Amino acid sequence: MGIAGFEPSFLVGVDAVRRAHGARLAALAGRRLTGFAVVRFAEDGEWFADCPVVLDFDGVRVEVCHWKFDELSIGWDTIDTTAAITGWEDSGFTPEWSRRDEHLAPLLGQELREVTLLQWRPSKHDLAAGSVTVEFAFADGFLRIANGMDENTIELGPAGPEYVRHGLTR
Repeated sequence: MGIAGFEPSFLVGVDAVRRAHGARLAALAGRRLTGFAVVRFAEDGEWFADCPVVLDFDGVRVEVCHWKFDELSIGWDTIDTTAAITGWEDSGFTPEWSRRDEHLAPLLGQELREVTLLQWRPSKHDLAAGSVTVEFAFADGFLRIANGMDENTIELGPAGPEYVRHGLTR
């Protein structure tokens, strides 16, 4: 993708994600969301949802990226959001880091209460069944970075009944 420092390590399933990242995600509780970055195209401002969503909690950055129907990569302080995204010169598109997002901006400055892993379990068969979503609970709401069928999607508000909650401990 041409993102400096981005070396995804994709995991499948809530147990694998919890083993690899559960304690660090849980340790974010009590920190404030002090920044974020998403990739947008310079030409039209459209969000490029294939790229990681970077959240900064008082200097600890978590980088969340979904791929395929069930793979999730979580990184820690590796992506350089000040560096230009390279390798797109002949594509007609110019991806760039943006600190503008209508979903994330209202959460800036809020203290994180809890991080939970959610597992998608719809009542009917679904290709994304079993995929893992990372939910960030703030005093004024919830932010979920979910699998949007081979890309990230940002969801706000309480999670629906299709999600099974998996709490995290430090």
